[in-house]
Amino acid sequence: MRFGTDQLARRLERELAPLYVVFGEELLLALEAADRIRTAALAAGFEERKILIADAGFDWGALREAGQSLSLFADKRIVDLRVPSGKPGKNGSEALVEYCESLPDNTVTVVNLPTLDRHALASRWFGALEKAGETVHARSVAREHLPAWISQRLSQQQQKASRETVAFIAERVEGNLMAAYQEIQKLALLFPPGELSFENVKSAVLDVARFDVFELGATLLRGDRSYFLRTLDGLRDEGAAVPLVLWAVAEEARALSRVRSLVDNGVSLNQAMRQARVWGARQKLLPQALSRLDQKQLFVALRNAARVDRIAKGLAKGDVWDALLKLGLSLMPKP
Repeated sequence: MRFGTDQLARRLERELAPLYVVFGEELLLALEAADRIRTAALAAGFEERKILIADAGFDWGALREAGQSLSLFADKRIVDLRVPSGKPGKNGSEALVEYCESLPDNTVTVVNLPTLDRHALASRWFGALEKAGETVHARSVAREHLPAWISQRLSQQQQKASRETVAFIAERVEGNLMAAYQEIQKLALLFPPGELSFENVKSAVLDVARFDVFELGATLLRGDRSYFLRTLDGLRDEGAAVPLVLWAVAEEARALSRVRSLVDNGVSLNQAMRQARVWGARQKLLPQALSRLDQKQLFVALRNAARVDRIAKGLAKGDVWDALLKLGLSLMPKP
């Protein structure tokens, strides 16, 4: 069964499964989940631990051996398998399937994986892991959920803050959950339990926001003009590559134009998005963006994208970042 990291504690209280798979986009939550599983296993008497790192050249026979041999000093063990690439290869895939078909006794196995693409999620080896045990998905914390996450973490260390203060922290660490964790830990060291004042938090929290070019598309589709401006400024300050930023913006313009054309010609919205290869979260965001734009506006945006490309290549005059800003804002017209 697959579930989020927020459900793991309750499930561990009920029973300890023989196998856990931990994967996902958010490294901090994945590390915490794996640590929580190991702690629960240790409390249940699984004192021996074997760590296997399946990097290039790894001998997958070691996985089978780890499940078969106990030391003289322990009768229960944890097999901690880490696959940093998320791609076990042919031999690894076969070894994982074989391992899942006959899980070793007196063993809790934890398989640690990074973010997986849809091909990996649909693979035979991952299916075997899911069928044999429990799968913990360490999902990224969405921007709109970050304040609640921060408040929860503050509560765990007997601290709390006003909505304004929490929003300030969220703005400073946005896109960088590991930094958010570190800043919250720092607040526990600097200040006693109880209410945190805005002034104290402001003096203590660093501006460690990390701007992700791949979030630009979702920002455009949401029509969040102020966040788009802040993200674009952040990417410029961080020295982001202009071609990559342009691609992120132009890709949404092209997708919107394709879907708009299909819908205008009588194709249903859902079918149009499938034909335009709009998947995942974009399927929820694109309709609201489409309601703001007609095909004429989208054609103008695509021409502007071509102009930005010429400026970036030195074939036209202008400030490329200003041109990118105007391009993005043209896809988010005011009501």
